[in-house]
Amino acid sequence: MHLVTLRDPSSPVAAQFVPAAGMIGSALTDEGVQLLGQRKGLDAYITAGKTMGIPILYPWANRLGANTYTAEDATVTLTPGANGVRTDPAGLPIHGVLAAYPGWRVTTESANELTAELDFGADPKLLATFPFPHMVAIAVLLAERTLTVRTTVTATGDRAVPLCFGFHPYLRLPGVARGDWVIETPPLRYLYLDELRLPTGETADRPAMSQQLRDEAFDDCYDQVGDGSVFAVSGGGRRLEVHFEYGFPAAQIFAPLGEDVVCFEPMAAPTDALRRGGYRLVRRGEPAVAQFSIRV
Repeated sequence: MHLVTLRDPSSPVAAQFVPAAGMIGSALTDEGVQLLGQRKGLDAYITAGKTMGIPILYPWANRLGANTYTAEDATVTLTPGANGVRTDPAGLPIHGVLAAYPGWRVTTESANELTAELDFGADPKLLATFPFPHMVAIAVLLAERTLTVRTTVTATGDRAVPLCFGFHPYLRLPGVARGDWVIETPPLRYLYLDELRLPTGETADRPAMSQQLRDEAFDDCYDQVGDGSVFAVSGGGRRLEVHFEYGFPAAQIFAPLGEDVVCFEPMAAPTDALRRGGYRLVRRGEPAVAQFSIRV
């Protein structure tokens, strides 16, 4: 399997992506120090969809509230275990259908740049889960200690395409105890979740925050994330920033106990938006672009 290594021309920061395994970002290093959570590793992602590194969650991020949804006059019934559909412990479809999907085609590759695209409408199995023909392209650039990830969605049919995708960067600070990590967030609107981790409809405004993780766990959903918002984790003289540059108005913060990772997840729409609404649409001739970056 072809691994693409990108190197920052101005620093010792490097990154690795695997187009044939769902265009996953499998490594981000500084002087050889791994800054992405490897969890169960790339093999487990390929064979079982166990997330690690920087996976794309597509065409929906996080979970749906049921195996059936209706969007833009199309009603879809998902079958767990078929066509790439995976479920959480409660049996709800989670993280879309592109985990380790092999159909990405590399269109640009250089020392510090990579672009790959996927014709979603060309695969009947994908259309069975999300019947909205379109192209999706991911362009990655590594420069000035910053990994920039730009996603472009282009409708190829007459039906508009709902934007509900996201990314799940697992960040880590090696050599620093998890409890000593400091996380920072911008002002956000908190979405209350039920016991299945689905939005209840209740919300609360939250001011900008800076706190030590200590023994806290996070699995929280937010919206009203402004363009240019910055989330960060720091400790031991190292700081990792996730910039929601544009096109990602929602976020999930995930920091489980017993695992040395924290995730600031850029999302095009909140959890379960594909069922509840509240997403943007891409129409033919009007491509949508969303971009985030990780600064080391």
